[in-house]
Amino acid sequence: MQAFTPDGPFCCRSVWVSDVHLGSVHCKAEQLLELLNRIECQHLYLVGDIIDVWAMSKRVHWPESHSKVLRKLIEISHGDTEVTYIPGNHDENFREFCGGRFENISVSESMIHESIQGKRMLVIHGDELDYAVRYSRLNRFVGDIAYELLMNLNGFVNAIRALAGLRYWSLSKWVKINVSQAESAISAYQRAAVLLARDRGLDGIICGHLHYPLVEQVGDVTYCNDGDWVENCTALVEDYAGEFQLVSGLDLAPTSIAQLYPRAA
Repeated sequence: MQAFTPDGPFCCRSVWVSDVHLGSVHCKAEQLLELLNRIECQHLYLVGDIIDVWAMSKRVHWPESHSKVLRKLIEISHGDTEVTYIPGNHDENFREFCGGRFENISVSESMIHESIQGKRMLVIHGDELDYAVRYSRLNRFVGDIAYELLMNLNGFVNAIRALAGLRYWSLSKWVKINVSQAESAISAYQRAAVLLARDRGLDGIICGHLHYPLVEQVGDVTYCNDGDWVENCTALVEDYAGEFQLVSGLDLAPTSIAQLYPRAA
C-alpha cells in the first residue's frame, strides 16, 4: 500500500473510493478531503455507501467537512475528470436514479472499466455478493449492531492511543483477520466476486462494501477492494502503467481526537 507524499498532487489515471459514510459519526471526511484536493485523474468512481442514509435515519451527524466533500466531488465533476457514482446498500435510495445524472456526475448500477492495459474490470459496490456469506436478514441486523458497537469501541481505543502518541489501529480490521468466522466470510465473498467476473468474461472486479482493502490476482482474475473512509482510509488507483494499487490517506490530514473519534473525545 502506498502512502501519500507530504505535499503536492498525486497523479494517476483512475481512482475508486467507496464506503465514505457521510452522515455517520465514523466518517473520516477530513482525510478524504485531503485526497480529493491532491488527486489528479481522468476517472473517479464513487463505489457506493458515499452517503449513509441508514445511519442518518437513526441519528444525523453532518459537520461542515461532510458538506465540503460533496462540494468537492461536484467541483471535480465539472473539471476534466469523469465522475461516476454507483450507489451501495447504505445509499440504495439513489439506485432509482441509475441512468441519470446529479450535476455532472453520472449514476450507474455498475460499470465496466477498461484499464490502460486493456483489462476489462467490473465495478460494483459489492452488496450484491452478500449471498455468498449466507446472510439472512436477522444475521445482517445482528451484524449491523455488532459492527456499530465495535466501531464505538474502536474510537475509544484510538482516542487513548492518540493521547499516547501512537498511530491509528483498526480494532475491527483485527477482528476480521483473527476471528475465524469473519475471515471465512471475507474469503467466501472474494471467491464469489472472482467467479462473477470470470462468468462475465471479464479480467477483474473492483468493489467496496467489506471495508477490507485488497488487491490480489486470483488465477486469471484481478480482485480489487478499495477499502473505506471509516476504518482504513484507503482508495484504489490505476497508474499510467495500468497497475492497480491501494493508497493510504491515514497520514494526510492533521486532525484532532474530536474530529477522528467524536464519541470518545
